[in-house]
Amino acid sequence: MLKQVQHDEQKKMKAEEQLFKMTAKTMAGLEPILAKELMKLGAQKVEAHNRAVSFEGDKGFMYKANIQLRTALRILKPIHTFKAENEVQLYGKIFEMPWEDIFGLENTFAIDSTVNSELFNHSKFLSQKTKDAIADRFRDKFGKRPNVDLEKPDVKINVHVRGDDFTISLDSSGESLHKRGYREETGVAPINEVLAAGLVMLTDWTPPINFIDPMCGSGTIAIEAALIANNIPAGYFRNEFGFEKWKDFDADLFQVIMDSAIKKISDDDRTRIYASDINRQDLGKAEENIRNAKVEDTVKTFRSSIEDFTPPPGMGTVIINPPYGERMGENVNELYKSIGDVFKKKYAGYDCWMITSNMEAVKHIGLKPTRKITVFNGPLECRFLKFSIYEGTKKIHKLEGKEKKEPEA
Repeated sequence: MLKQVQHDEQKKMKAEEQLFKMTAKTMAGLEPILAKELMKLGAQKVEAHNRAVSFEGDKGFMYKANIQLRTALRILKPIHTFKAENEVQLYGKIFEMPWEDIFGLENTFAIDSTVNSELFNHSKFLSQKTKDAIADRFRDKFGKRPNVDLEKPDVKINVHVRGDDFTISLDSSGESLHKRGYREETGVAPINEVLAAGLVMLTDWTPPINFIDPMCGSGTIAIEAALIANNIPAGYFRNEFGFEKWKDFDADLFQVIMDSAIKKISDDDRTRIYASDINRQDLGKAEENIRNAKVEDTVKTFRSSIEDFTPPPGMGTVIINPPYGERMGENVNELYKSIGDVFKKKYAGYDCWMITSNMEAVKHIGLKPTRKITVFNGPLECRFLKFSIYEGTKKIHKLEGKEKKEPEA
């Protein structure tokens, strides 16, 4: 009995040793959604921060997070922390790290720096010193050094400094996770796939309830909704992840985790997602992207203006990403008034959501939003607004409810 207890304790300690801390980067406003995603996947010690969520998991979970997470931009694995007050100390600390255990001379690398420090206030300088120290380490060991590739490096290294505290991390994702792999065609102002997925998840939309994007552009919001409805992993269409170039990459483990994710894909023939756009060229791009994402059975496309499109009856969720007025020649006030009129006339029973940075134009919608969520579309601070559309007005609804209750009293 005692031996069994000791064995169990040793097994538990070994499992805990395999866990390590990671950070999932995201967009401002999506931190709570990403934290929920991580907890649902089974992450431990999940904690939300500004544009990031920290958590713990093992190597397999790191692979799983990259494959499955819809609202993460990248997954960082911290490998070293230290203090440095000047460039000499920084160089020395980086030089001491066993970089040859992580990647080889045949691999390219690049440095990405995030600076919040009075001691070190230039990210490019920080990246340069880190690159020099790593290159010198290899040259000292092997007589030559790996090359730098700023465009598509095999290994991406992240340096984060706050004050004199440094955290060195490996970027396990490589290219940003918003690059799903299905989108070849884009419109004039395409929405980021991570933001699109986050917006869908913020609405609490539940398949098979109707989902509509009546100004779909290149189709990203509708596609992300379809991926969610069919439980298709966000990383299903990607060719590679950053961790595949690391020396400790476990190809068999990765394949097991990918196969497990693929087995959970469903063929939800109940859900109908409707995507329409007046622009023939944009709609063509959307249809191409929908085929690439293999969701053409779920997403139905229509060439139509928002005014002419007729939604199916019943309940549903609408997300619209209209022009914000950033480009010349856009009469956004008139457009937003038209959108409000369409919501009131055609979308009774629907929850209608809009993302925009133009809060002045929002006043012309003629509806009061029931929710306002701050998000960022690229550098633009936006509001994600919810308009719950009733039959008639809220005032009539309240009156009807009162009249029904009075006879019972």
